[in-house]
Amino acid sequence: MLNTETTRKQDYTGSASILFLAFELGNSTWNLAFSIGLGQKARKRSIRARDLRELSKEVLLAKQKFGLPETTPVTSCYEAGRDGFWLDRYLEKTGVKNHVVDSSSIEVNRKARRAKTDELDVESLLRLLMRYHNGERKVWNVLRVPSPKEEDDRQLHRELSTLKKERTRTINRIKGLLINQGVRLKRMDLSDKALDAIRLWDGSSLQGGLKRRLMRQWEQLVFLKKQIQTLEGERRSTLKGSKEKAVEQMRQLATLRSIGSNRAWLLVREFYGWRDFKNRRQVGSLSGLVPSPYNSGDSKREQGISKAGNRHVRGAAVELAWSWVRFQPESKLTRWFIARFHSGGKRARKIGIVALARRLLIELWRFLKTGALPEGARLKAEALAQ
Repeated sequence: MLNTETTRKQDYTGSASILFLAFELGNSTWNLAFSIGLGQKARKRSIRARDLRELSKEVLLAKQKFGLPETTPVTSCYEAGRDGFWLDRYLEKTGVKNHVVDSSSIEVNRKARRAKTDELDVESLLRLLMRYHNGERKVWNVLRVPSPKEEDDRQLHRELSTLKKERTRTINRIKGLLINQGVRLKRMDLSDKALDAIRLWDGSSLQGGLKRRLMRQWEQLVFLKKQIQTLEGERRSTLKGSKEKAVEQMRQLATLRSIGSNRAWLLVREFYGWRDFKNRRQVGSLSGLVPSPYNSGDSKREQGISKAGNRHVRGAAVELAWSWVRFQPESKLTRWFIARFHSGGKRARKIGIVALARRLLIELWRFLKTGALPEGARLKAEALAQ
């Protein structure tokens, strides 16, 4: 006898024992999307940005809507951006398994004209979250969230970099205002006496409006210089007296020729000090200095470096590579660069220095991990004397 009982097709894929939550974070509004599996219609809600009490309420309502007990675990995600990592720490503290996602790694529709709204974006994130949970690990890249202390340790050198850029802009602004009047200073001094001594092409003094503007710019420059001196003094004090592991790594890097305290501090705080690299590929990938080939059919070309990962490290690594060529001429890396790229013209050297920067980051990682010097590299004289 034939069995006439039909089997109902499951209309979603996943486990109803987990509630999935995706965030689209805006300045004034957060869009939320909830689901319990692929194929299940998402529950979408909007709340005021940073309203954690309303967020907790919506999570409980979503569990009731899907018929889940209040103890059901929640898995969530949001794109890394302006909001940083504070939300991740809150979610983890409340028992939510959260993922902070690199937005540049998220799959997108390649149509020339694709619809894009916050509602569509949060639904797309929700689907990717469920696929990631079901084992598709390559749908995006999940970031490693630093601890509050690790994040706070970045503030000094980032503020110092910002102040130095602002100092340069202020100096250039002062020079531009003076050049506009045909004046070029041999020494950057705009004190009261120096301003009174400036003469224009016809021997006249500066006009009152320009003079007052230059005085304000000079006061700003003096203030910036004082702030820079304060931060540099704080950094010197830390390098001299701290016994922190990260500071020990800075001192170790600074024993190599071509590496000073500025670059050693940045590389450790941003790169080596709080990450546990497993292999050289991870080092290259995080720096964003890996190539991006395009091989499809008969079309084969290089698209340049990926520029993923930490931009602060990437810029410092390229600068360090030029210094390495200059101050470590006998090292294997420098000899490789000269033999392969030095005679190829300006463009070839620019390409080669990026490749050298990637290799140098890998060698420095090995140096910190094992203590083995890069082949042919030399230590500073003061390090050898110790």
